Amino acid sequence: QVQLVESGGGLVQAGASLRLSCAASGRTFSSYAMGWFRQAPGKEREFVATITWSGSTYYADSVKGRLTISRDNAKNTVYLQMNSLKPEDTAVYYCAASRYGSTWPTQEQEFHYWGQGTQVTVSS
Repeated sequence: QVQLVESGGGLVQAGASLRLSCAASGRTFSSYAMGWFRQAPGKEREFVATITWSGSTYYADSVKGRLTISRDNAKNTVYLQMNSLKPEDTAVYYCAASRYGSTWPTQEQEFHYWGQGTQVTVSS
């Protein structure tokens, strides 16, 4: 069992940066692929980024070059560095863990554990 707790969300102006963190419980964190999803008001949850157990990353086209996923296996934590934020980045951001550790899972059904989400609001 893995429990995930996100933090770092908030209200910022367009162009600002934020770093989200996701702390995971459990001794098998390093074997999981980790991902970030987001859900904007009135929209379906969408894939943002994923990272394998070894640190290989994959991004949604809409965030390439602005958002960076990383992980620190010693701290059981995955991060999402968000730069040059836009109002359209406003959403609840969710961290997720997948047992398919060596792959790039991008679909919700490929993830087995989810955090509760953290709100990011970008004002224009």
